[in-house]
Amino acid sequence: MADGRQEKTVIRGTVEDVIFRSPDSDYAVIEVDCEGELITAVGELASVSEGEEITAFGQFVSHPTYGSQFRCDGCQITLPTTSAAILKFLSGRAIQGIGQVIARRLVEAFGDSTLEVMAKEPERLEKIKGLTRKKSQEISSEVSRIFGLTETVRNLSALGLSTGDSLLLYNAFGYDAASLVSDNPYMLCEYPVYKEFTAADRLAEDLSIPESDFRRIRAALINTLRHNLGNGHTCLPTERLIDVTANYISVNRDDVEIELYRSAEEGVFCQLKADEGDMTFLRDLYEAENYIAERLRGLVSTRYFADDDAAERIDRFQKKTGIEYEPQQREAIMAALSSGAVVITGGPGTGKTTTVNAILALCEERGDRVALCAPTGRAAKRMTELTGKEARTIHRLLEVGYGSREKIRFIHNEENPLRYDVVIIDEMSMVDSQLFCSLLKGLKPWCRLVLVGDDHQLPSVGAGNVLKDIIASGVCETIELEKIFRQAAESLIVVNAHAIVEGSAPDLKRRDKDFFFLDTEKENMPELITDLVFRRLPKSYGLDPLDDIQVITPSRLGLSGTGTLNENLRDRLNPASPDKREVKTGAATIREGDKVMQTRNNYDIEWTRDDGEEGVGVFNGDIGIVSEVDARNGMISIRFDDRTARYDLDQARQLEEAYAITVHKSQGSEFPAVILAVGDTPRKLCYRNLLYTAVTRARSLLIIAGSEDIISLMVNNDRKMFRYTGLTELLRKQD
Repeated sequence: MADGRQEKTVIRGTVEDVIFRSPDSDYAVIEVDCEGELITAVGELASVSEGEEITAFGQFVSHPTYGSQFRCDGCQITLPTTSAAILKFLSGRAIQGIGQVIARRLVEAFGDSTLEVMAKEPERLEKIKGLTRKKSQEISSEVSRIFGLTETVRNLSALGLSTGDSLLLYNAFGYDAASLVSDNPYMLCEYPVYKEFTAADRLAEDLSIPESDFRRIRAALINTLRHNLGNGHTCLPTERLIDVTANYISVNRDDVEIELYRSAEEGVFCQLKADEGDMTFLRDLYEAENYIAERLRGLVSTRYFADDDAAERIDRFQKKTGIEYEPQQREAIMAALSSGAVVITGGPGTGKTTTVNAILALCEERGDRVALCAPTGRAAKRMTELTGKEARTIHRLLEVGYGSREKIRFIHNEENPLRYDVVIIDEMSMVDSQLFCSLLKGLKPWCRLVLVGDDHQLPSVGAGNVLKDIIASGVCETIELEKIFRQAAESLIVVNAHAIVEGSAPDLKRRDKDFFFLDTEKENMPELITDLVFRRLPKSYGLDPLDDIQVITPSRLGLSGTGTLNENLRDRLNPASPDKREVKTGAATIREGDKVMQTRNNYDIEWTRDDGEEGVGVFNGDIGIVSEVDARNGMISIRFDDRTARYDLDQARQLEEAYAITVHKSQGSEFPAVILAVGDTPRKLCYRNLLYTAVTRARSLLIIAGSEDIISLMVNNDRKMFRYTGLTELLRKQD
């Protein structure tokens, strides 16, 4: 394996000052004395202390505010060896309990051997004024730990690992981390660093590990399954998994099959016999879907006889409110009052909100404690507006305790369940298997579930197809609301959405409603979209370009993709200006006033609501406006609806521009006005439920710009977002 660092710049020197250290990540800004020249270095340097000697690998970059900086991709740390450097190291409070006075006394007593004495001869420290026997022992233990940490990080860095990854490995495995990685570099593909398989494979080649080694094959199997989580699959057919993996790493198929079954016997993988053949899972995904199946089967087997008078209660409620429920709505309300778990589906305008409001009111009338939740912040906000009751995200309902990278722990779980009697979940199509499993673990065993969603929408971003699988299993009572109510039928958005679901072409000719089609050549798409957002819609409808209008598109590429559209929209809506501060994060530049989206769940980002409530966690798909860039301290403030989140520069790498977003990223959100760009959409993205999802994101106004041929192609392609999962099979399984 070629060492990537050979192509990078190397600096060596003594750490003079730690200017900034992020409290939430390994990011830091330091000054390094390189033979008399002070160099500002930034990166995963949180473990670095003043006085330490470092060898850092990276490249020089130009910061828009602070000029030349060294962006560090990795470093090797050496503890100071001279009296002057040791004094600086100890005076910087690198060791708790030692300040400048004690540091000077120690160095005066032991000189260049100070750290060695502190680690190995604590009894000699007792002679230093101000140090007791207990304190001397504590200091000795801490210095020994630092020696071990420094040595471990240095050894891991020599293997090509960044300081951040080295610290994660040290925290997980202690002093043995380097030897463990040397013995099995494929462990890097797993917790806590989750490196790409190719990176581990290069290191394994350097360490002369054979291509047919069982550890390589096992890691490749895990990598194949984990890669397919990104495509929504919680499992793969076993035969397909074997073939794909053997081809991927160019080894004999029989060797892969043998290792798969050996690993399954050791509990690395789980397997399920299904009608379509054997399926193989990563253990955590199997456990999630199996838990969902067991809980739902238990809930639907329970009958709530206290609601034997449900029909009479609904009649009284109708008289009280003056609302006459349609038979399907009434059936859904009855089921929610008397069943442990019920699914309510339906497209726009079919009365889902009216039905949910009735269920909520009747449950509270009986004294039930009811929680409303949704998978995204925008969906929860919309649910609050429609019901008049507080709805929270599932994450906020369960309360995030702490997390590390892809690991998360919720405060509410089987040992500490929520105290609700009924939980109503909206936008259920967006809920993935692991999140739904976490929610079920956070509920009391007898808590009733009402699952509300539209199964014609795109499935969840995360792995699984929970809503469709539950419906397909037939285990839970499912009521589909089909009648479009008169007021909703006046909306061409609603009418066309239902036409698309049925495979009929939407009406693209009318211009007197809330749905407009603009036939546009792909070459003219960027200019048209920008003009609509910046000038025409604000002028005609009084819409705010950032808050009220959202551009969505199927693809990231092309003239109608998010890349081109975001560049054009940003130049017009938020151009560079001397009074707008900006900062570079990775390949992107974030500017005050930018509209941005969080691209992955992050359970460590802190936020504060307008009412003073504090919390952590910003999630995939959350959209906000950059309110402040503090480049000096490496912090960015972003306004998400009613809360402000604080990012460091490392966390900000998870942001992308959101003037235009993909249809997939728009799931669960509803915007006052939507512009859908379909000028040069790739054929693989031309399918019906993607168009349907896009159309139903618009609340009051939808403009489709592009080609009528592409819309026709999308309507006529009923290819579903097929996903390999085991939930339907597990739900049908009899104990």
